Amino acid sequence: MTTTEATAGKGRAVHWEDVKLPAWLTGTIGVVGFLILWWIVSAVWLNPSGKSVIPSPLDVVLAAVDSGWAYFWRNFSVTLVEAGIGYVWGNGLALLLAFLVLLVPRLEGIAMQIAILTYCVPIVAIGMIAIILFPVPAVGEPSGTAVLLAALSVFFTTVVGALVGLKSADATSLDLISVYGGSKLTQLRKVRLIAALPAILNALQIAVPAAFLGAVLSEFFGKIEAGVGMAMMLAMQTAQSDLVWALAIVSGVVALAGFAIVGLIARLIAPWSKGAVS
Repeated sequence: MTTTEATAGKGRAVHWEDVKLPAWLTGTIGVVGFLILWWIVSAVWLNPSGKSVIPSPLDVVLAAVDSGWAYFWRNFSVTLVEAGIGYVWGNGLALLLAFLVLLVPRLEGIAMQIAILTYCVPIVAIGMIAIILFPVPAVGEPSGTAVLLAALSVFFTTVVGALVGLKSADATSLDLISVYGGSKLTQLRKVRLIAALPAILNALQIAVPAAFLGAVLSEFFGKIEAGVGMAMMLAMQTAQSDLVWALAIVSGVVALAGFAIVGLIARLIAPWSKGAVS
């Protein structure tokens, strides 16, 4: 019996790419692996005095429990409002600019320059200017600086995503509307918007964590009484590294939850973009 015949008799060899695991199982394995690695690093990485440089997962959980629900709600509620307002303004202006470019193509160069400028200018430089321009908010009120930086954080990706989606419309459908006397606005409403919907929704999904991060970073400039960024600064000043990590982990969970919610909405609105049947 030849080697080929023996292999055929035993069946095809199993490769790693043939093993399909459920998404929930893959996610669970990833989380457990991350926690184990985190615990090992926290136990091994010690400072000269013998104290762990990185708090263990248990220390972080205990710090979060000791701080209490009211502490996290007081800070996260402010930051979420700032990120939400900036998200609406930034994405709204980005979509408006993209639609305007489709109606007046000569504006595309100027529009892209504006979008690139908002992306390339350091957020620290903008924040230092904004902190002077906007008044100090009342306790619990959203900061104008945070709203501005959250809006700038989402502007570029939404402009680019919207333009790519709007330009992906079927040329035959656009020509058909033109032949029947339709205007560019009619093309935008009846063809381009439908074709661009998946790309726009993807851009809006990516913008969720970007807006939250922009709001958090803006709070490091001060002139606020509450917020995730301010809470992190106070925890660092008092050497509460476990609380800083707790705030960072919860921030990641909140951003991920927002990303997932918008993704779910996108699948409901445009199921064809994910391969589902409408």
